[in-house]
Amino acid sequence: MPKDTGIGASPVRREDVRFLTGTGEYTDDIVLAKQTYAVFARSTVAHGTIKSIDTSAAEGMPGVLAVFTGEDFVEVGGNPAGWLINSRNGEPMKEPKRPVLAHGKVRHVGDAYAAVIAETIEQARDAVEAIEADIDELPAVVDMNDALSGSNFVHDEIETNQCFDWGWIEDNRDATDNAIKNAHHVTTLELVNNRLVPNAMEPRASIGSYKASTGEYTLHTTSQNPHLTRLLISAFVLGIPENMLTVIAPDVGGGFGSKIYHYGEEALVLAAAKKLGRPVKWTADRTESFLTDAHGRDHVTKIELALDKEGNFLAFRTDTKANVGAYLSNFSTATPTFLHGTLMAGNYTVPLVYVNVKAVFTNTAPVDAYRGAGRPEATYSLERVIDKAARELRMDPIELRRKNFIKPDQYPYASAAGLEYDAGNYDALMDKMEEVADVAGFEARRKQSEANGLMRGFGVNAYIEACGIAPSNLVGVLGSRVGLYDAATVRVNATGNLSVMVGAHSHGQGHETAFPQVVAEMLGIDPAVIDIVHGDTSKIPFGMGTYGSRSLAVCGSAVVRATEKIINKAKKIAGHMLEASDQDITLENGVFSVAGTDKSVTFGEVALKAYIPHEYPLEDIEPGLEETAFYDPANFTYPSGAYACEVEVDPETGKVRVDRMCAVDDFGNVINPMIVTGQVHGGLAQGIGQALVENTSYDENGQLLSASYMDYTMPRADDMPMFHVDHSQGTPCTHNPLGVKGCGEAGAIGSPPTVVNAVIDALQSGGTNVTHIDMPVTPARVWDAMQNAKSEEA
Repeated sequence: MPKDTGIGASPVRREDVRFLTGTGEYTDDIVLAKQTYAVFARSTVAHGTIKSIDTSAAEGMPGVLAVFTGEDFVEVGGNPAGWLINSRNGEPMKEPKRPVLAHGKVRHVGDAYAAVIAETIEQARDAVEAIEADIDELPAVVDMNDALSGSNFVHDEIETNQCFDWGWIEDNRDATDNAIKNAHHVTTLELVNNRLVPNAMEPRASIGSYKASTGEYTLHTTSQNPHLTRLLISAFVLGIPENMLTVIAPDVGGGFGSKIYHYGEEALVLAAAKKLGRPVKWTADRTESFLTDAHGRDHVTKIELALDKEGNFLAFRTDTKANVGAYLSNFSTATPTFLHGTLMAGNYTVPLVYVNVKAVFTNTAPVDAYRGAGRPEATYSLERVIDKAARELRMDPIELRRKNFIKPDQYPYASAAGLEYDAGNYDALMDKMEEVADVAGFEARRKQSEANGLMRGFGVNAYIEACGIAPSNLVGVLGSRVGLYDAATVRVNATGNLSVMVGAHSHGQGHETAFPQVVAEMLGIDPAVIDIVHGDTSKIPFGMGTYGSRSLAVCGSAVVRATEKIINKAKKIAGHMLEASDQDITLENGVFSVAGTDKSVTFGEVALKAYIPHEYPLEDIEPGLEETAFYDPANFTYPSGAYACEVEVDPETGKVRVDRMCAVDDFGNVINPMIVTGQVHGGLAQGIGQALVENTSYDENGQLLSASYMDYTMPRADDMPMFHVDHSQGTPCTHNPLGVKGCGEAGAIGSPPTVVNAVIDALQSGGTNVTHIDMPVTPARVWDAMQNAKSEEA
């Protein structure tokens, strides 16, 4: 096995060659024989009754092959939520149907009510303009408070805009209330987790095709989760037999959560392909992405922290309104509840936690999981209120956190929010953060900033997240409609090269590099001979896709188990070849040997023999060398970290500049440090974007005001400092074979509160009494806060 290629090494990502040379294959790159094109007619009003849709002019236009409306899909199912949530009183959540095309009403700007299929994309666009839709506009429900108090319903049939009123943990409610009532000190903070648009580089795209001779459907689509897409279309939406539908997700240019879910456009192109007997392609333009991709976050929260006179945490209580938009997307009910509420104890020994979440329908785009999915929302609330408490108590923010940290000798630790943490060392992370962030030198840097007419602030954060979104038996009890295991097949070919088929999908995570490192390490062979196959439901075992920082911990563990099966069978074959018991066979550096002798055979020789069974006993050893394994975790994994940020604020303009950013994370064992560092960099950029510039804005009529890059600010290179990323303080996960935790979402979880804490520190060091500014912390908001603080002082 070559040096510097196994576990712990940082070989360059093999997939980057095709990405950097433009030879990757994305869905829109695919052109099938006789391919046609779909374009959707989308609502220009946020809420309205569809009185009529006249498609006759469009149907007669050149190149038009078919026009579909919601009437064509009345008899088919709706796209369901993947998680059933009950309210505090035991009442099941409201789950109105999410149709393929809007029928009866449109419920947000961009809601598709018709689709044109034509020979060319230009012809389809022209024909869409000819569709006459008579839509009686209704008052839009945009504000969540208005939605809960009014009688204007997004879905008339459920007679409410409240999806559910969830409490966690309900048995803690009275005790938490009493702890807050009787506490020495209570810090209260009201805050907003701003709505975000995912903005992957590749917009969503789908191609449906149908083979009449066999009844087989194929869907090429931009998906993080092809098996789930197949399952939903088969079981809930179109009723296609699952064995007759293949879903293929080729190269995917970013997802960040927004491509986990099934969307109506995927079902439409399949139905159209069957009707026409020709493939149908749809590719979103950027405006469609802004209007219809599932958005992220959008929580309004009141959080209270109770402390005793020594600064020990007694209780956290939160009351959150979570916007789910016009329809329930597949993970939309899990994100604000079990992916959020169960993290509301953080890294701390707080004995009581109570979380109340009201999920609210509004006439806006659906909201679902976005990088971090509930964990950023929880961390932001916790770490902002802790920082505010430290200032109110005149305590050092780092020391207040340290005082309440879970200690290493307390593991496994049952948190007050219902999770059992298996391993961690939060003090060690904080120690390392203070070292690499050069906390000791901060005051000198602050004085230098002041000499330049700027205010410098230091912000800190300690986070924990639950990754893997498993085990299945637990999430099943909590309402999940699917299992959350994963699977892998390892196929050793006769010539000694390997194909590893994995249920996880790679869309930027580096699976094609990291998974071979694991297999190569176990077999002692060159990773270059190992090929990773993913994204095609006809080739890979049933898996649950990529999200929730689960790929290596869950699918990687399945890879380990399948490889262990390969080794066990290979030892039997080697034992026969060497005339020894398989119990005496060892494997080291790709060579099978008889213990205590010089007798050996190479891995390649065993692979060839597996397919030429002339001599070994077939009653004991089957021909071939291929194994499949499924892995369902015993628990979540719990990455954690300590982050630090330094900002400079211009008091004349309110402009915030991030000068330094430090991320110290515990990811357990690290397979490829370079990939991990890159994942953290990406998460930090997204988190800083949320903290400083990104914001989705609707007006009172439900019109999206930030529907392009002219109005929705994305972070740029000059918004970012050089990042200092460290993952040297890992504590191995105790319940998966690799000892790994998740890393893909950490940066987006840890950075927003760190940045905002730094901004508040800068403003207070400059003499203002500003205690909070909602994200994004734009120059206008900072300047306004400073002016309001001056007015109050006057």
